[in-house]
Amino acid sequence: MSEVISKYKTAKHFNVAITDDSLAITRKQDQIDAEAALDGFYVLRTPVAAAELDAASVVSAYKSLKYVERDFRHIKSDDLDLRPVFHRLEERVRAHVLICMLACYLTWHLRRAWAPLTFTDENRQSRKTRSPLPAAQRPLRPRRHTSMTRPASPITASAA
Repeated sequence: MSEVISKYKTAKHFNVAITDDSLAITRKQDQIDAEAALDGFYVLRTPVAAAELDAASVVSAYKSLKYVERDFRHIKSDDLDLRPVFHRLEERVRAHVLICMLACYLTWHLRRAWAPLTFTDENRQSRKTRSPLPAAQRPLRPRRHTSMTRPASPITASAA
């Protein structure tokens, strides 16, 4: 039984009492409800002070990471074919990362310079003024999983 509970990481939501002739399992419903209320909420933490970088800018910076990841994927694949590289010396690892960063920087500059030629989004500034944060609204009732729709009564089993 403990293997099943630890596999799905649900032990924190149940009280289990095992004796020689019985098994009793009760749910910690208040704890389950508290965790269900936070489902779907994410936290982005940054060392930059809130006065320097507001919440909308933090979210925009986080969402723009997909472009950096895309550029590294292109650099490492067919475009520049900088992989596989297996360096052991720190100096060579640093040089390899520097080459990747320079290629990423060059790609960024080329995209900006060639934007008029490649029909890149021209209304990008108007999108920046809009907040990337949707208004957070809690649901009236937390979404319940199918396994949580059973009654909260304790389960008891005894040897027959």
